[in-house]
Amino acid sequence: MKRHSLFVLIPAACLIVASASASSPSPSVQAQARDRVLDAAALPADFVTVPNIVYMTADGYESKLDVHRPRTITPPRPTVIFIHGGGWVGGSKEASMLAVLPYLAMGWAAVNVEYRMAPTAPAPSGVDDCRCALKWVIANAKTYGFDSAKIVVTGQSAGGHLALTTGMLTPSAGFDDRCPTVAGPANNAVEANPKVAAIVNWFGITDVNDIIAGANARGYGVRWFAGVENKVSLATRVSPLTYVRPGLAPIITIHGDADPTVPYAHATRLRDALTKAGVSNELITIPQGGHGNFVAPQRDRAWIAIRAFLDRLAITPPAPTQP
Repeated sequence: MKRHSLFVLIPAACLIVASASASSPSPSVQAQARDRVLDAAALPADFVTVPNIVYMTADGYESKLDVHRPRTITPPRPTVIFIHGGGWVGGSKEASMLAVLPYLAMGWAAVNVEYRMAPTAPAPSGVDDCRCALKWVIANAKTYGFDSAKIVVTGQSAGGHLALTTGMLTPSAGFDDRCPTVAGPANNAVEANPKVAAIVNWFGITDVNDIIAGANARGYGVRWFAGVENKVSLATRVSPLTYVRPGLAPIITIHGDADPTVPYAHATRLRDALTKAGVSNELITIPQGGHGNFVAPQRDRAWIAIRAFLDRLAITPPAPTQP
């Protein structure tokens, strides 16, 4: 498949992944979505997939990720880390694979991450895991051809929340402690403070207390915190709004103003806080947009904005080599 033909799959990608982002699809729905992904997501001939790489082990569970990269690892490519949604209780990297196709079509590498979920692993396990995935990507950049200066983290719904925490947290927040020690020359930089170049947040939760016990409490949030002690304190510690400060990576948010699952106010409050802190950010509002089930013109608008956002930041692949 030639690279430009990947764009034919982007509308289907958005539809399948958005439908999987709602709180907790049943196993049969997840299996059907995975089958559709495997049927549709043929990678271009110049890309290879390295599946199910273990990036950390905690409480007997091996958290895995898939790498999709060009066959040649030089020159290094911008790299997107994609984190699936599902209310922290459902979803899978396999059922969300189509979400990375737009980035592959741009000539990027992509890392598709799974993480521990409730009820097996309640909060804050997903936050821990995704921070460790970022460390793994930076430490293994040379091996897989990732440009460690051009790492973008993205996700939808709960995955949008985890993308934000992955890119905004500091090591002092205490969520990096379970990451395996990274071997190799990147060790010092990785352990000190892993950074991203930008965050693309699709309708992610920004105030976790609001979702677990506030005016907008939702069942998926309650399930993520089931059995957790000191809920309010922990929810504050895993809320992106807690970590707004000058010097953060630029953030673009896409959110429907009629979202019934993650209230639109989560997006506007994040925008306002980032702007006040002097952080470069954009909010792309989808009028009458629900929880990611955007129609084609809305999806087009979102992707045009994302491309322009990345271009302005010079997060672009190297120019093609002339034959």
